[in-house]
Amino acid sequence: MIRIPFSILPVVILKRWSKPLQGIGEKLKKGLPEIDLQLRYAEAGLNGREYVASCIVSSLIFFFLILFLSLIFLLKLQNNHPYLFSLSIAIVFTLFGFFQQLYYPKLISSKRTRSIEVNLMPALQNILIQINSGVPLFETLVAIANSNYGELSLEFKKAVKKISAGEDAIIALDEIALNNPSIFFRRTIWQITNGLKAGGDIAKVLKEVTRALSEEQIISIQKYGSELNPLAMFYMLMAVIMPSLGITFIIIISSFISLQEKVTKLIFLGMFLLVLFFQIMFIGLIRSKRPALMG
Repeated sequence: MIRIPFSILPVVILKRWSKPLQGIGEKLKKGLPEIDLQLRYAEAGLNGREYVASCIVSSLIFFFLILFLSLIFLLKLQNNHPYLFSLSIAIVFTLFGFFQQLYYPKLISSKRTRSIEVNLMPALQNILIQINSGVPLFETLVAIANSNYGELSLEFKKAVKKISAGEDAIIALDEIALNNPSIFFRRTIWQITNGLKAGGDIAKVLKEVTRALSEEQIISIQKYGSELNPLAMFYMLMAVIMPSLGITFIIIISSFISLQEKVTKLIFLGMFLLVLFFQIMFIGLIRSKRPALMG
């Protein structure tokens, strides 16, 4: 079951306490059309209405906790308006936490997708080698499930467990594909199950799947490269050219208007922090756009 961020209580208790608020959760869920799907992909164990209601309860607890702590802190500082400031702080932090909670299932789903797609190509090549060596498909799935392929191994463990319990291999593979966030994984599994249904040569099916995935990999790399060019130009403009011109401009202006040394240092410090923040954001943007199939 998923753990709700910024929550001091486990999900089981939040789910029980949030039952009276599930009507409100149903209304708020309408503004999040994909939350049910994201929760299923994140294996949250909750539907959209239950999750949103649990987030409301968690945010209310978080609000009163922040309100209490900030009020004590401001009273010790002998602030002129401790109640107003503590209320403002609690509202800002609670809203930030609440929106982070609503976004969290999508974040977990994206992490699962990346973990699966990073290992998909080497796992398929491993399966193809074993099938060509005469190893039965079930034994191959067991080998992949027990290998170090991260989230992909966990997915195959689910299929192996279901097949070992007597479920048909095609149905078991279709089920793990249906609840998986990676479109490449779903496409791969469906092609394998279609080959099994048709009674075709699984080795040929896997070879074709691997070839198609390699082409997708090349396309994603080319697309990534084309996106990097304008981003690199934007980075050079915002992180190199503008700060250099800004420093020169400030030095010239400060000599004309005789800025105090403290003010000049604060301006330079502010520019440094701004450039540092921009560079961190740029690195995060580059990492987020990097195709998972690249490994």
